[in-house]
This record gives sequence, C-alpha cells and structure tokens, in this order.
Amino acid sequence: MKSALSVFALGFLAFGLAPRPAVAATASASFGVSATVQATCLVSASAVTSGIYPGAVLNATSGVSVTCTKPTPYNVGLSSGPAPGAAVVTQKMSGSGSGLLAYALASNSQGRVNWGQTVGADTAAGTGNGSPQTLSAQGQVSGGQHVASIGYGDTITVSVTY
Repeated sequence: MKSALSVFALGFLAFGLAPRPAVAATASASFGVSATVQATCLVSASAVTSGIYPGAVLNATSGVSVTCTKPTPYNVGLSSGPAPGAAVVTQKMSGSGSGLLAYALASNSQGRVNWGQTVGADTAAGTGNGSPQTLSAQGQVSGGQHVASIGYGDTITVSVTY
C-alpha cells in the first residue's frame, strides 16, 4: 500500500509542478485630452527715417509686423505722438526749443488714408494666420515748412486691438 500511496503522492506532486500556461488579466481606463488656445498678438515696428528735409515733400516708410494666432481678427492703430498740438491728421516731430515739423502717417501706398487709433475708422485691419504679417506705414513730411535747421523726432505707439 505504501507503493500505491507513493505513486499517488508522486503523481499529485508531478501534476502540481507541471508547467501550466500563465493566465494574464487586463484592466483598462481612458482619459480625455484637451487644450484651449488663447488668442494672442505680437507687434513690432521699424523706425521711419526721413533723412534731410529739403523744404519739399519728403517720403519714408516703416514696416509694422503683426503676428496673431489663427484666425484672430485684429486692428492696428498708431498714436499721434506726444508733440504739442499733434493729432492723427497733423502729426508733429519736435525739435529743440519749440520747433515742430508737421508730417503724416498713412496706411496706404498713396499716402491718402491717415493712420490713427479709431477701430473701424482709421486703423488697419487683418486676420491672424500664425505668421508675421507686414503692414507698411507711409510717412510724409509736407513741403513748404519754414522751420529751424535742427533735428526733429517723434515717438509713435503701435497698438493692436484683438
């Protein structure tokens, strides 16, 4: 009987130690991914250097670069500058003392559309595409001004409304 019991025990152990395929379990879950892109715009501008005023009309150009996220609508406005009596239609560069030299900035190549700050009236409009978009500011110093022979300058602020 010992041998039958031994055979049974050995068979039981052999069965218990025999390789069996592994049983794997899988659990899963899901999650959402989202982002919000906020409308943004960046702006830069180059100086308008008119050169030496000969007493006649003098033209110069500045580039205004606007980069807005796609498809952000925007308006670019230019200030009239800090000189006394300056306005969008009569901008003035100031010199030493009380010297003023009148000029205008326009948003079209013919120099006929004064570029100001009133959205819908005298600003330049566009729609962002994610890349820099260059606008041209046409500067013109009118002829026939009798002013002192000194240097004149102004500071214009470019504003982007979006």
